[in-house]
Parts: sequence; C-alpha cells; structure tokens
Amino acid sequence: MQIRNIAIIAHVDHGKTTLTDALMRQTGAMEVGDSMDSNTLEQERGITIYSKNASIVYRNTKINIVDTPGHADFGSEVERVLRSIDSVLLVVDAQEGPMPQTRFVLKKSLELGLKPIVVINKIDKPAANPDHCEEQVLELFMELGCNDAQADFPVVYAVGREGMAKNNLADESADLTPLLDTILKFVSPASSPELSAKPLRLQPFNLAYDNFLGRLAIARIYEGEIKTGQTVLIKKPNGETRQGKVTKIFTFQGLKKIETAKARAGDIIMLAGLPDIYIGETICDSAETEPLPAIAVDEPTITLNFLINNSPFAGREGTFVTSRQIREYLERELEVNVGLRVEFETNDYFKVSGRGELHIAILIENMRRAGYELQVSQPQVIIHEIDGIKHEPFEEVVVDAPATYQGTIIERLGTRGFVMKDLKTHSESVRLIFEGPTRGLLGYRNQFIIDTKGEGILSSRFIAFKPYAGDIKRRAVGSMTSMATGKALGYALWNLQDRGVLYISPNIEVYEGMILGNTSKGEEMVANPTKGKNLTNVRASGSDEAIVLFPPFELSIERGLEIMAEDEYLEITPKSVRLRKQLLTENDRNRSKRTTFKPGIN
Repeated sequence: MQIRNIAIIAHVDHGKTTLTDALMRQTGAMEVGDSMDSNTLEQERGITIYSKNASIVYRNTKINIVDTPGHADFGSEVERVLRSIDSVLLVVDAQEGPMPQTRFVLKKSLELGLKPIVVINKIDKPAANPDHCEEQVLELFMELGCNDAQADFPVVYAVGREGMAKNNLADESADLTPLLDTILKFVSPASSPELSAKPLRLQPFNLAYDNFLGRLAIARIYEGEIKTGQTVLIKKPNGETRQGKVTKIFTFQGLKKIETAKARAGDIIMLAGLPDIYIGETICDSAETEPLPAIAVDEPTITLNFLINNSPFAGREGTFVTSRQIREYLERELEVNVGLRVEFETNDYFKVSGRGELHIAILIENMRRAGYELQVSQPQVIIHEIDGIKHEPFEEVVVDAPATYQGTIIERLGTRGFVMKDLKTHSESVRLIFEGPTRGLLGYRNQFIIDTKGEGILSSRFIAFKPYAGDIKRRAVGSMTSMATGKALGYALWNLQDRGVLYISPNIEVYEGMILGNTSKGEEMVANPTKGKNLTNVRASGSDEAIVLFPPFELSIERGLEIMAEDEYLEITPKSVRLRKQLLTENDRNRSKRTTFKPGIN
C-alpha cells in the first residue's frame, strides 16, 4: 500500500478541522459525531489547539493527515509539522480570503519547497466570492516568492460542513471524491521499496506523553525500517550521539493509535522508549548516518510569573496549592509543550514564557481544571538586546470591520505604537493592515470588541523582533479596589457602577485588596462593596429608589490577562477568576509608592 503525507493548514476558523472530519467520515475512518477536535477546550472554543495525526485509506493508498492549529499563538506547531509531510491543503475562506495566519503558514510551506493544493472553502456563504478569493491567493503566492511550479497550484472548491468538493464551480458533486482524487494526483508517494532498503533515518516533529510509557515521539520515517526492541542511535544536529531502545511503535489508523511490530519509510509513527528524545533529533541505526536538518522551534514572545495563591481565600477550592505541586505540573507540561519556557530558579515564583496570551491562557485553564490554584503577574513582552540595541516582538494586525469604525480603530492602534500599512475598501467594510509592537496589542482585543460593537474581526501574527518602539500607554482606566472583607451588597454596587465597570455581582464574597472593577476616569479608587443602606423607621414618598444593576464584566482568564495592571495579580482557582492588588492593604500600597526620603532645607 502506498503512503501519502499531507497537512491541512489555514487561518483560524477557515474550516480545516471540519474538512478533515468530513474526509474521515467519507472514507469510514470516523463515526458520525466524532471530531478531530477531541480536547474539551477545543470543543468549547471551536478552535484547534493541538496538532493531531490521523489517517484514511482511499483507493488502496494510506493518506496520513496532520490537522494543524490556525491560531497564531500555536504557529510553532505548524512549522514543525510542515517538515514531516509532502504537501499541504491550504484552506481559504471564500468570503474572507487570505488572512494573517494564511500568509504565515503558506510562507513556511513555500520556503520548504512544498507545492500546496488550494481548497477554497465555504463557497456556500452568502457573500462568498471564490473567483476573487482565488486571485487573492495567487497574488499572495507571488508576493511570497513562489517558483513557477508552486504558482501552478491545483484548486478545489468545497463546503466542508456538507462534505462536498468539486474541481470547477459549475460541476455537480455530492461528496469529497474530487478532493481525494486531487490528493492522489498531485501529492508524490512517500513510500517505495528503494527508500525502505536504505539505512534507518527518522525525525520527531512532535511530542506526546503517556502516564505509563513516558515521553512519546511522533516522527516521520524518511528512510529504512524500524522494529520494536531495536537499539537505535539518537543524533543531535550538532553531531552529538547517544543510544536508546525502542519499546513500542504505533501507527495511525483513523483517529486510533495501533501498535505494530515494525514500520517502514514514508509512514508517520509514534515511538516509546526514548525518554529524552526531542524535536528535530535524528534517530538512526548507524554511526555513519548524516543527521537530518534541525527543526527550529519558535521563541516565546511574552513572559509572566506563576506564584502560589496567597490571597485570603486561598485553598478553598483547589486541591493542588503548593509551590512544589505547581512546579511538578509545569515540568510535565514541558515534556510536550515545546513552545513553552519555564525558569525554576526559585520556589517563590516560576517565570513562564510563551507565544502569546492565548498560549498562556490555555495552559492556566488546563491547570485550573486539574484542580490547581495559583496567581500570575501581568504579561510582559520579552526584550532582546541585539548589537547593543533593545529589540521587542512586532506583529502584523489585520482588521476587518464596517467602514464607520475605521477612524476609531486607527486612532486606538496609533496610540499603541501601530502604523497602518494598507487599507482595502469593500462595499460596506474595510480591511486595515497594521504593524506594531506586541506590547501595544496586549489588552486591546476587548476594547476592539467594544469599539466595533462586536462586528469587527481582528487577527494578528508575529513578524520578528524589531527595535524597541518606546513608551506605550496600554491602560486608560484605574482600578476600583475593595477596602473591606465580606459579601458584596447590591446597594453598594449600585452606587459604584456609575464610576466605571464592575467585575462582580451582588452576594459575591470579596476581600480587602480584591479588584471590584475599573474606574473610567483612570484614577485608583478604594471602596466598600459590603456597605448596606442605612435603615430607619421613617419612610417618605419617593425616597426608596429601585436598585438597577448593570450586568458585570465577568472575568475570564484571557480577559484578566488583558486588563490587569502591573501592580496586580490574577488569582485563578478551579471555580473562580479574581483580580487583586499585589499588596492587599491601602497602607502597604501607599508605603510602597513613597520615594526615598527627601531632606528639607535647613
């Protein structure tokens, strides 16, 4: 049986996973109702977070499929996957056209010499324009410096949700057979007897973890065969060599992992028995074998501190609350989360670095669901010094919004250090392209939703480290801090809601130093949310007003990371997300603000 290896790449929400699910259902590799997005968080958020392997069999050919994340924070997963496959399905929304992550993943594919198959998806949308979308994709190919062979890409039109594809818009089709035939026609076979006869050479491009087997390597076999129990050599890109023994081999069949005694060149497999294996190393059986080119893993762009929860409510909801338990979780996470960096220099806090706010938020969400309590500091961008000059991460931001909001968007991003690079006008909407420091984007997404009344779409991608852009004022509001401990009362919150936006509702327990909301004028404010109305036995007409409370701005982990100030912590427990001041009492905060003593004039 021949083998073909492909990856499905696209911008977030352009339909990769839906299309993959439809391919697998058509070929009998998946039951109706199953999905590649099997993780609970993925199903809740409707996005792919982790790249996944699966396979289908079509016309006596095994097609290994790797479904990749579409969000920029998980872009490092895509880069690694592209090294292990022979072609990509580039999925593009027929209405939105190429977006920032489309550019990113396509650029990486073209640089590796891959020839993509373009799938113009969602052609049934009311505002879909497949012909214009195809022109935009071709322009993007040219802009990214494709060669002649790559520019002559095959195009398939699809509606992934309905499991339908066709080679021409006028064709009649009821399933995805045209897409499957295109894959067999344009993707070169990964397996052959000649490759299997060569000395063994395979390379891990992803990692997994099993409580019984330990670290697992997901790898592509480029040459030779591998067997269970075989002793192998592991070569680092610098030539350093060590020995290991393969204890188990798994291949992918549909969504399942099937244990096998051996595997041959061209297949994508999962290996157990190599506890210190890492992405990009070469596994071989001969000391003379040349190691494969290294796989680079993207550097983190933001950093923050993880601390034990020491608030007055600490230990009420969580099972794992100690520094040692948090450390053990982060150490396990490092086994598989290769985009993550953690510094364990002290037990007081752990410095965690990641690819973006969503990357960190997913980690924290998984920790709270596992029963952990912790608190984190405000995210900060990572500053590098290159040739004596400070450099910081820069991002490209693409905004699609109704034309009436473009002035507000340009003004907001302008104050955050962003420069507009392009403006494209459609019938009633505009596409604005900006470039600026990641620092300026932190905390803006919620403001963007408010500014565009939920009608705008904001996408971003990391470009490079560029010279420091100077001071940026990220936060225009102040904090409303509790001065008392107890239950928040509706009457007190009713009086406070005119001063800003509240994060809590009545009957919520609060403590001194906890953030109740923000103040719209930007000043810091302390308040007593437990204060009730003074009651007397005298009643007068019109003195008892009805209390009308606005719905609170409920904190999620992402919202908290965006809006928190530098002197605050985000407290996360299995049931609650709270903002608090690092110093809980007003006296302690005032004392910390005092500068060094200034002697008077004698």
